[in-house]
Amino acid sequence: MSTVFVNKFTNGILDPKAEMLGPVKSGGRIVAHTAPGCWGPMLTPELKGGHEVTVPVYVEGAQPGDAVALTIESIVVTSASSTSGTDTAVEGRFNADPYVARVCPSCETQSPSTKVDGIGVDAIVCADCNAPIAPFEVAHGYTMVFDNERTMGLTVGPTVTAALAASAHEVMDIPAESIQNPSVLLNTSDLQGVVTRMRPFLGQLGTTPSIPFPDSHNAGDFGTFLVGAPHEYAISQEDLEHRTDGHMDINKVRAGATLVCPVKVEGAGVYLGDAHAMQSDGEIAGHTTDVAAITVLRVDLIKDLEIDGPVLLQTAEDLPYLAKPLSMDELDKAVAMLQATGVTDEAMLEDSMPIAFVGTGANLNCAIDNAMERASKLLNISFDEVRNRVTISGGIDIGRAPGTVTVTLRVPLEKVTNDELADMIMAKYS
Repeated sequence: MSTVFVNKFTNGILDPKAEMLGPVKSGGRIVAHTAPGCWGPMLTPELKGGHEVTVPVYVEGAQPGDAVALTIESIVVTSASSTSGTDTAVEGRFNADPYVARVCPSCETQSPSTKVDGIGVDAIVCADCNAPIAPFEVAHGYTMVFDNERTMGLTVGPTVTAALAASAHEVMDIPAESIQNPSVLLNTSDLQGVVTRMRPFLGQLGTTPSIPFPDSHNAGDFGTFLVGAPHEYAISQEDLEHRTDGHMDINKVRAGATLVCPVKVEGAGVYLGDAHAMQSDGEIAGHTTDVAAITVLRVDLIKDLEIDGPVLLQTAEDLPYLAKPLSMDELDKAVAMLQATGVTDEAMLEDSMPIAFVGTGANLNCAIDNAMERASKLLNISFDEVRNRVTISGGIDIGRAPGTVTVTLRVPLEKVTNDELADMIMAKYS
């Protein structure tokens, strides 16, 4: 199919053996109405992964060792409001991991279904015994409304939040197939009158890992919570290699960007979700404004591009200052500088373009090393050369604390030996 429409969601687990939608042909599109990410699923114990992402789509011809380039053509926010804030896990309502292994503190049902009786966090109760059951509560939170054009956000006070909470599904535009309890139910207003800009992006975008992963843990930082865990999704340290780093929370994964993702299972299994209305680098609060959104992705299969994690071709506007392609004026100055040294061979000057590598790990230092190791492998240059290039003609940006980054560097295109990827880089930045 040239276009695959998606309105179904997983139960929070990315399972390579689960049935996929599609297939979508290379050059085709995926159109999805995604459900809000963090807080809604965090309030819904029935979801086993901490998020609620789309059922993966099979890409025709994709095999392990290939890659798929996902170009975000548009993201349209459909929610009119969102509630978010810092969180506190509620003891007794989970087994070791409040995102993954939820349990009713009264009847001890695991991953129980819920019902809602009123507003506020305690209005979310176990469907079997009526005990309050949300695994998280807000430590400091806010409710935000958006303008009709979805360009601005404003945090509002308790009178407005109570009215919004009473119609939470409608104001958040929760998709029909979603089972989450909307975050606006929380009715929180610790921040009032804060005005901010919207710049929507996808917190989750990627391909299916080669072993089952809870969706929010498909990354090297959250994934470490699974190592030796006392629940059914426990893994070993070595099993982290099966991840695809689809949970990035990198605010540069927005309209106009292309994310090149590894294929680790037949068909790739492209999934998306966790759209955010805005977020600074780092997502320091741990969460931001989760929204429903309609996203259009173009899917291009790249054969024989074996990468371990995502490669990001961000918009030119988002590039770090030192990583931006050189202008003609700058190149002319470089030629003059070269000639001033007595060298007249202009071929001595690099013809370079930027490329960014996503890295994840238990902390930011580990994530940076992971991204630079991925760059070293793909570009066939030493780790130390990567470090030097990033320092003088690149940049490092925090996607999410504790451990997700992008490492950007300019390199000669001859270092990118896959012709399709090289052509994409040239088309993006030339």
